Amino acid sequence: MLKTTDICIVGGGAIGKTAALALARAGHQTTLLTAERTDYKTPVTAHWDQRVYALNHVAYDLLSRLRVWDVMDPSRIAAIDTIEVHGDGDAAGHVGFDAYAAHTEALAWTVEDNNINQALDHALQFANGVTTQHGSAKALRFDNQGVCLYLEDGAQIASKLVIGADGANSWVRSQVDIGIQYRSYNQRAVVANFGCEYPHHGVARQWFLGEQGIVALLPLSGSCVSLVWSAPDSLASVLMQEAPEQLCRRLSNLPSQSLGAFTLLPPSKPQAFPLRLIRSASMIAPRIALIGDAAHVVHPLAGQGMNLGFADIDALLAALSKSENTSDCGDERTLARYARHRAEEVMLMQLTTDGLHRLFDTSLAPVKLLRNLGMSALDQIPFLKRRLMNQALGRPLSF
Repeated sequence: MLKTTDICIVGGGAIGKTAALALARAGHQTTLLTAERTDYKTPVTAHWDQRVYALNHVAYDLLSRLRVWDVMDPSRIAAIDTIEVHGDGDAAGHVGFDAYAAHTEALAWTVEDNNINQALDHALQFANGVTTQHGSAKALRFDNQGVCLYLEDGAQIASKLVIGADGANSWVRSQVDIGIQYRSYNQRAVVANFGCEYPHHGVARQWFLGEQGIVALLPLSGSCVSLVWSAPDSLASVLMQEAPEQLCRRLSNLPSQSLGAFTLLPPSKPQAFPLRLIRSASMIAPRIALIGDAAHVVHPLAGQGMNLGFADIDALLAALSKSENTSDCGDERTLARYARHRAEEVMLMQLTTDGLHRLFDTSLAPVKLLRNLGMSALDQIPFLKRRLMNQALGRPLSF
């Protein structure tokens, strides 16, 4: 009942699977522990997945190196060529970003959760050095040689390093007393997919609506878009209960929207997810590394939550490749290098998203005026706009 491996990854989502594949390709014997089997073999003709991500260049480059990107269904991937951000009120500000000005082929790509996971499952079936085990962990035990993971069914997994990729409510994080700062935004992300009367032309649109929250429409293939409405809890309840026609009218009435009428696509009922800020006191502990939502949870207004997770994987790979102790992937100095590498970017993204949420969450007239003026002023300063895009793209740009 004892399995020995170099690295054990807890968490069977897209971040955990990508980490398992990447670490195995880097030469580490890796075990991926998932709670249950999930079938992602959805046919192309099925409805759009309601979980959609805007993946940046870090994610694209990593998945391309792992030969996962090319396995995804290209007909269900849409390039984001332009981003339009609108303020609120009668004097609403506006700022726009485009791929041409950023000297890149696309700002991001919208990809369904289903599409990513199906491609990762396919890649893992043929990957050397990685095995998948299904079960639930109940305890961790440390000794001088490494760490042992005890499962509910009596099995044990002994490894040099355990990676927590098990989401915002991370079991791994709780087992090693890594403290967190937690704050609810008292909002829910209401997500659904819509057909549009007019083409979106690869434009991602976002509206800061003050007391009504933040609306984002991400382009999908064809004349379809994916809605992420970060709505206050009371409004989210209304959006979830009202008739589809009323939700479509709400979108049609958004200021300066140019997509015409909307039609709710199957499944006909939106989903909603609570929004919160989670800051981990550390991304590491002895022989433990956290990645993805297990390490940090940010507001989705910038669409960077999943991208931070892919950047975590990249940083962990870099730290392991530079390790002086190649026989011990859980070496203390290696993990410290990983944590240092990620500290600045994660903190900056948390401060940015949380600060923007606070700024646009107030209804005070002077604040509304200043934030709209600031947004319009930013649109006239190319240098600052490129600096912001540098952060969003996840790689340096020329100026």
